[in-house]
Amino acid sequence: MLQFFHNKEDSEMNREEYLINKLSSSYIGDDGAIVGDKIYSMDAFFEGVHFRREWMSLAQIARKAILVNISDAIAMSARPLYALVTLSLPRGISTDDIDEILNSLEQTAGEFGCEIIGGDTIAGERLDFSVTIISSSDNPLTRKGLKYGDLLAYTGVLGESKRDLDRLFRGEKIADSSRFISPILRQKFIEKARPYLRVGMDISDGLFCDTNKLLDYNDIGFELSEEIAQEIGSSGEEYEMLIGFDPKNLKTLQDIAIELDLPLSIFAKVADNQDRFTCQAHHF
Repeated sequence: MLQFFHNKEDSEMNREEYLINKLSSSYIGDDGAIVGDKIYSMDAFFEGVHFRREWMSLAQIARKAILVNISDAIAMSARPLYALVTLSLPRGISTDDIDEILNSLEQTAGEFGCEIIGGDTIAGERLDFSVTIISSSDNPLTRKGLKYGDLLAYTGVLGESKRDLDRLFRGEKIADSSRFISPILRQKFIEKARPYLRVGMDISDGLFCDTNKLLDYNDIGFELSEEIAQEIGSSGEEYEMLIGFDPKNLKTLQDIAIELDLPLSIFAKVADNQDRFTCQAHHF
């Protein structure tokens, strides 16, 4: 099997990394910005970048738009409290369509105790969403704090999102339960596992790219403990959890995963090098 890693100095910075690095705020770097006793996060969900309308119903699109944003709060062991939603509505969207979108947004947010408290609407060429989540946490889980010898692991089974996206590109149908259409957020696992975790983040750009982000943020490297296939490591929009922890907590975390019937895969150990996966940010 191929080795999918390289030295950090060989990687080419993408435009998102360039933009983030140009900003000077000390709050930048995690899934959300911790300001006082609140956490603020925002993600866009744009037609033609994250979805096509012929692939999903309007209710499914709206549901995923809010889920991928709530995922940032869950990843930081936070409780999503409020959401601000901006919608770009193209011509041809009817009032029934708007009702379908709003009902799905509110229902999905409500599943996590989150209330939509406002936002904005504009006329546009595409159906686009921009969502801000305001959440709170007594003990936020951040990306900072990895130590040499820590273990890196991910929850669930990766690969379905990219597999089904490829099927959609070929004009095939996928199941409504597909992870590409309806991600599963690991709220219960994070709630139980938080005391035993050093760092964590959700997997949105693929395991390879997101592991690199975690390593870059801690200026540290890794040693791969098991080979990871390209179709697994490059599958974006999975929204499983990438976690790092002290090896002494491995058994406890495995027990929590077993209790929740959740696969937990340990794939690497933090090491004194600058190795990185070869990856490309996942957006079609």
